Amino acid sequence: MLKREEYISDEAVVKRVNAAVKIELEKKKAMDIPAVVYDRKTQIIYHENSDGTRVEIGKRMR
Repeated sequence: MLKREEYISDEAVVKRVNAAVKIELEKKKAMDIPAVVYDRKTQIIYHENSDGTRVEIGKRMR
């Protein structure tokens, strides 16, 4: 069991998650694999290609 001193802060978790997502998106771009992205403003889900083009694949259901 982890002791209280061994836990990492919420800020550290968020920082690590953001870094992991950024790395994964860069990896997909380098391998020319489309990434699935969600646009919060328009609430539309896209396949984003390595050249920056987007293809709509769905909308938010709520």
